[in-house]
Amino acid sequence: MVFRTAVRADLPAVVALLADDVLGRGREAAVVDEAYERAFADIEADPRNQLVVGEQDGEVVGCLQITYIPGLGRHGAERSLIEAVRVRSDRRGAGVGRAMVTWAVDQARERGCGLVQLTTDKRRADAQRFYRGLGFVASHEGMKLPL
Repeated sequence: MVFRTAVRADLPAVVALLADDVLGRGREAAVVDEAYERAFADIEADPRNQLVVGEQDGEVVGCLQITYIPGLGRHGAERSLIEAVRVRSDRRGAGVGRAMVTWAVDQARERGCGLVQLTTDKRRADAQRFYRGLGFVASHEGMKLPL
């Protein structure tokens, strides 16, 4: 498995991964449109953001986004936020997600981050088990406000 920063040519595969999900089907578009193009350009231009793809045999089989957040809390520690973790449906259960998230945590550690955080929808019981198995602890109650 190879992990690398996504390039524009990966965008259709990443969008397909986001939509290939029980919750994603209802909130993602089926094709790359102007909104995805704009978001990709913004992520690519921001040194604190990285869209990562996992590649096996030359094919994109997973993705995630890492955002590095500076803060005063925890004695000025930077934190890493992992979002949009997806694995292609035919590769789920084969260790792809574990390898990707472990890689992302290692990147945060190498960068000197004080912690790694993520959220997962309360309806995703399997995802919650998965993250607990990687050592994540549900220590906070997350809240979101759709706009």
